[in-house]
Amino acid sequence: MQQPFRLRSFALIALALLASSPPLSSNKRVHLTPQFARGAILRYSIETRTSSSEHTTTPILNPEGASQYKQSTSLIVRLDVLDVPSSSAQTPSAVRFRATFEQARADSRADAYAPEAGTLDDAIEGLESHAFEFSIDAANNLTAVTGLDRIAPNHEAAARVLSWMRILFGSVDLPRGGIEVGQKWNSERPLTGVPLSGLVWRNDSTYLRDEPCSASAVGTTAASARGTSTMPTNAAPSRSTQDDCAVVLTRFSTLRHGSKHSDATPEEYVRNGLRTSGKWTASGESLSSIALANGFLISSTQSATQEMDYIIESASSGSKIHHVGRTTTQTEITALPIQPHSSP
Repeated sequence: MQQPFRLRSFALIALALLASSPPLSSNKRVHLTPQFARGAILRYSIETRTSSSEHTTTPILNPEGASQYKQSTSLIVRLDVLDVPSSSAQTPSAVRFRATFEQARADSRADAYAPEAGTLDDAIEGLESHAFEFSIDAANNLTAVTGLDRIAPNHEAAARVLSWMRILFGSVDLPRGGIEVGQKWNSERPLTGVPLSGLVWRNDSTYLRDEPCSASAVGTTAASARGTSTMPTNAAPSRSTQDDCAVVLTRFSTLRHGSKHSDATPEEYVRNGLRTSGKWTASGESLSSIALANGFLISSTQSATQEMDYIIESASSGSKIHHVGRTTTQTEITALPIQPHSSP
């Protein structure tokens, strides 16, 4: 009973949780958040490459199961801002978006027969020309998702869609007093959805510098901030400090809180009569550029490596599943120009 594809979805979701690329500024301490306007449009290219080496030992042998797996995914996503909070609202509310997949391509390769690989590729490619809606609240949490179950009934494909959106709107864990160039800060958050408890992600971030954004990206974000629906692809805005991007480096890793000898079984596994043990480690980094003018993500390059070696055991029968694996993921996100006469 192999479970590599479900486990790889954990890897992508985890990567999304790691993508805390906060909008920043330089030369002074600032508090900067994305400035969305109703009717604004943003477009992003998202390229992901995943490589896994996995082996699962179960009571039922499956000698034909794949152990080496590679997948590449290429997306172009259009984000339409449907609604924004009123400036007079006393209680912070969410920004509403529609995400449309203008392009969706996937290609998987395995060293043995793996029909689930083709199924996932088909599910991802089936997203093309379809859309769903979601909201981003004041804490940058993704909420109120509608329509995703219709366009992505495959659970792993849906999990990846959500992970991509979380990368675009990475949680902002900034010091309350604001930040400035050269400042370092860190944050931790629980890692959920894995078969071991007590794990946390730790992010160590540094605001490295300011540098010019690409001309096309500056034009794109400027148009989006005004709620403009079209922009010539050859637009070349004049240079100013408003055309600069903040560059943020984040290094991340997993930690285990508590004694290494304590029971690592999550509650949901205990309720189902199971016990878990072993290790799940991860490390990597992201380098992101964020527009100083409006806090929009311009580009992000991320890499992560996860290593797993854990056992799931039945408390009653003693039967075991032993999984060993290593997964590497690279993700590149780039803001794209808004196409003239682009339609939702």
